[in-house]
Amino acid sequence: MKQSVNFNQFCDSFSESYQKNFSYEGKKALFNYLEEYEDGTDEEIELDPVALCCEYTEYKNIKELQNSYPDIESIEELEEHTQVIKLEDYKGTELDSFIIQDY
Repeated sequence: MKQSVNFNQFCDSFSESYQKNFSYEGKKALFNYLEEYEDGTDEEIELDPVALCCEYTEYKNIKELQNSYPDIESIEELEEHTQVIKLEDYKGTELDSFIIQDY
């Protein structure tokens, strides 16, 4: 049995322990990415915040990413290795922050 959720329900699904894994903008970008994935593949995704926190990581900028992936020099290089979800502010302006699917 599957249940559709909206963005607010998606945000609320992250327990207190996992609330800080993603910023508000990060949750919005991840939610939109997952919805687009479902639409593009006709595959339903089970909402599992713990699994999402294990599979995806938000970084403030490329320098922060390099603490975990020191060989990566640019976003373009990172995109050759994994899915990169770029974040936007409420006006739609792209931020330096991004989410990656960990690899």
